[in-house]
Amino acid sequence: MNAVDLTRELVSFDSTSCYSNVDVTNCVDAALRSLGCEVERVEYVDPQGVKKANVMAKLGSGTGGIAYFGHTDVVPADNWFFQEHGPYTATVIEDKLYGRGTCDMKGSVACFMAAAAKFQGKKLAHPIYITCTADEETGGRGASEVVERSAMYAEMVAGDSRGIIGEPTMLDVVHAHKGAYGFFVTARGRAAHSSTGEGINANMAMIPFLHEMHKIHQETLNDPQWLNHEFSPPHICWNIGINDHTRAINITPPQSVCTVYFRPMPGQQPQVLLDRAKKLADEMGLEYKLQIGGPPLYVDPKSPFIHEVLKLAGREKSRTVGYGTDGLKYTNLKHKVVIGPGSISQAHTHDEWVELDQLDKAVDLYTRMIEAWCL
Repeated sequence: MNAVDLTRELVSFDSTSCYSNVDVTNCVDAALRSLGCEVERVEYVDPQGVKKANVMAKLGSGTGGIAYFGHTDVVPADNWFFQEHGPYTATVIEDKLYGRGTCDMKGSVACFMAAAAKFQGKKLAHPIYITCTADEETGGRGASEVVERSAMYAEMVAGDSRGIIGEPTMLDVVHAHKGAYGFFVTARGRAAHSSTGEGINANMAMIPFLHEMHKIHQETLNDPQWLNHEFSPPHICWNIGINDHTRAINITPPQSVCTVYFRPMPGQQPQVLLDRAKKLADEMGLEYKLQIGGPPLYVDPKSPFIHEVLKLAGREKSRTVGYGTDGLKYTNLKHKVVIGPGSISQAHTHDEWVELDQLDKAVDLYTRMIEAWCL
């Protein structure tokens, strides 16, 4: 099994999170079965009525071993740069493989599967687990379904498998990343032609709430309880969005929606801010809805597990990153680390790519991990 060829095949499926990922999951499923894996699927229908699928696989018997985690959904490619080839035709130009998902993170999935293929038919002392989820890019619903419903995931936890989250890190060892919390607050009004004065402008009710959200934003830039200089940037990135969804400027907006998304770090108490925002919304007669919630990923950088991964990866020290992964859902998996090919700076871009050398090195690294933990 060749990592570049498999990446090309996986990229060929438009599995943007708003669409179904069942077709690409079927492709992964078939490839895993061809290796002799035992396969489990956890499927669900998202709030928009779109069918989604997660696949878990196990090569070998027993418990423990290695557990790789990836996702098969991608972000939209509406602004794709190249005219010569589309975002779903993975193309090699010089030393890079271009296409949506090559970096985040179908290339990584392909690398681990290529590494696992080297052990097809071999006697393993401990198993190789592979998990590929849906909806990582939109809140981690797929990973949540796996945690709640997968017998194979429960086996990974009970057997204390070593977890590898294959998101792009340039194959550096990442022992911690920020969490993710988001909420919607909605003000209601009444639509009318703006010349009549008969409408109720929902934005007027939202403006005081936005003022309070701005105050929290400023606080989180300076208050030590919301800062952690192990991360860059060292604050929680309190991100405020606003949209009244009104399609013409002469309509009195009947609704106004504020979104807030922030990234707490280890040791912080995000519920304090969530409770504060909800209390303000309630006092102002606004609707509050928590959309996403997950704590930071943190593993002690001085732990034996991290030292073990550092030795295998040929790195002197681990680091933190400011983005999040499905790892914030796998809280009951004791040993886990983020390490994968490519740079996060190339993820979600108009010309997404991964270096071919990174794919080769990832296959080699994942192979060494399997040898160390499964043979």
